[in-house]
Amino acid sequence: MKSIKNNLSEIKSKINEKITVVAVSKTKPIDDILKLYEDGHFDFGENKIQELIVKHKELPKDIKWHMIGHLQRNKVKQIISFIHLIHSVDSIRVLNKINDEAKKINRKVNVLLQVKISENDLKYGFDLNEIQNLLENNFLKKYDLVNVLGLMGMASFTQNNNIVNEEFKALNSIYSKFKKIYNFTTLSIGMSGDYELALKNNSNMLRLGSVIFGHRN
Repeated sequence: MKSIKNNLSEIKSKINEKITVVAVSKTKPIDDILKLYEDGHFDFGENKIQELIVKHKELPKDIKWHMIGHLQRNKVKQIISFIHLIHSVDSIRVLNKINDEAKKINRKVNVLLQVKISENDLKYGFDLNEIQNLLENNFLKKYDLVNVLGLMGMASFTQNNNIVNEEFKALNSIYSKFKKIYNFTTLSIGMSGDYELALKNNSNMLRLGSVIFGHRN
């Protein structure tokens, strides 16, 4: 069985070096994260606030932590001082809260706007028409302490690659349209089961868990 270091190295060898791989370390032990960190990998993703806080306290401070799970407004304050990138900004209310909390500590916070590209009702995010209308109306200008780097989306959980491809394509279209206007740098699409399709649709940030760490119980 391959080691998690070998798994990550193999993936990185297949992709452009400018593409960021976020190793999704949720539920994984500190030791696993340290193995990758000691091998020179610094980007890790968590989806639960409490687990993220514990790992941040226990692990080296130059790790770049990514919040990839649904973020409730009342939890923003707990991570605002150290988070590297919040992927899951799925509403105006969350964006407002991040800006308010960032003002209190005078720290500019990097975020992505999560767009709902899947038909799955359990997924969060701005819908495609909503995000397009908001971006066309320059709604980001009032957020002085939020640095919106780009867009994030999660495809439908399906074996039908045509569906996934169309969802990624739709988000890439909006990203490409507004990239220069807003100086966007990041399109975060692609997880363990669909990252190759995401790469074909301009993804430059992948959120990979099971292909690195193995399947979770």
